[in-house]
This record gives sequence, C-alpha cells and structure tokens, in this order.
Amino acid sequence: MINCIILDDEPLAIKVIENFIKKIDFLECVGTFSNANDAMSTLKKEKIELMFLDINMPFIDGITFLKKLENPPKTIITSAHSEYALDGYDLDVIDYLMKPIPFDRFEIAVNKAYKTITRIRKEKSLELDFVFVRVNKLNVKINYDDILVIESLKDYIKIVTKSKNFIVHTTLTSFTESLPKNKFIRIHRSTTVSIDKIDVIDGSNAYINKNPYKIGGSYRESFKNLVVNFN
Repeated sequence: MINCIILDDEPLAIKVIENFIKKIDFLECVGTFSNANDAMSTLKKEKIELMFLDINMPFIDGITFLKKLENPPKTIITSAHSEYALDGYDLDVIDYLMKPIPFDRFEIAVNKAYKTITRIRKEKSLELDFVFVRVNKLNVKINYDDILVIESLKDYIKIVTKSKNFIVHTTLTSFTESLPKNKFIRIHRSTTVSIDKIDVIDGSNAYINKNPYKIGGSYRESFKNLVVNFN
C-alpha cells in the first residue's frame, strides 16, 4: 500500500482526487490539506510516499513548497495551469495532470508512481534487513528473518512471524513486490513464504514449522528454479 496526501485549496478538487484514490487498490489517502503549512506536519510524522500537489495555493505555491522539502515524496502535480509544467519536471515529478482530471489519465499517472515507488522500495530492501508495516495506526518494525509466511486476507494480509501475527491493510501482491526476492517467494495466489524457512517439500506443498502451504500451479515453475530436483 502507498500512503499519499492531497494538497489543494479547492474542496471540490480534493473530493475528486479522493474518489479516484478509492478506486485504486494500492493507494491509501492519509490526509487532505488546503495549504502547505498544514501538510508539513503530516509529512514529518508519517511515511508519505506520494503527494498530489496543486500549484496555486495560499501562503506558498506548490512549486516553491516542493523546492523547500529536503526529502519530498514522489509528486503528481494537479493544476489548471500548464505554464508550470517545465518547473515540475525539473523537480522530477511523476506526472503533471491538468484539471479537470479524467479518471483514465489519473490512473496512468498513479501507475507510473506505483512502478517508481516499488522500484525504490526494492532497492532499499536489498540494503535493509527489516520492514515497517502499518498496524493500528502505528509503524511496526518486523525483521525479515522473523517472517515465516505472508497470507492474503482479501484487502489485508496476515504476516506470520516466529513470535506473533500481524494484520496489515495492503495486498499480497503489493507487499510481496516490496520484499527482497532472494529472501521471499510467492508460491500461491494467497501465500508468500520465507525461502530459508521451508523445511520440507512434499508433492505440491511446502512445509514451514510443520504447517503445509500449497504451491499453486502457476507458481510451480518459479519455485522449481529455486529448489533442485523439485517434481
């Protein structure tokens, strides 16, 4: 799941983007703001990876605000004015959407953001040995070595660790893609497992802590590439 905020001084524009976000399964809007000063505190406290940013706002315009941020989230500019497009791309924004924004154009922009943010997560995950997940409004640290299995629960996942389980509001696909591929592998549409925690492979099941986890047909080939003489 990608946490995002909306920064726009037009209530109707905020409502439109909020409704668009609700249709995208990998986006979670954690706040909306009508001026940059109010948005700053959330950017400091929360892990925000994507920002929808208007240009013309009170106190400070969007471009100036973006320039002032030391570590800005990936940004999609939403504006009724095209003359700032060059400034936006100089600041490495993901996309520049002209108002009124059609949903299909919005979808293209957020898919670009998803690819970029997922790539960045992968690069970081190769350096780190832990992940932070959002549980009951808290960011909880989980060491990769403690994770046994991740199971899909529709719009949530259950992360099974050595000591306890965590229920997180995200999809299995999104979470699996953020994990280092040398440590985890998806073996079923509803299951991702820690590779080094697999104890036994029997038929179409992988066993972890004596519990069987089915290896789905469409995942058998990638699993076979990891395990010698798997049949």
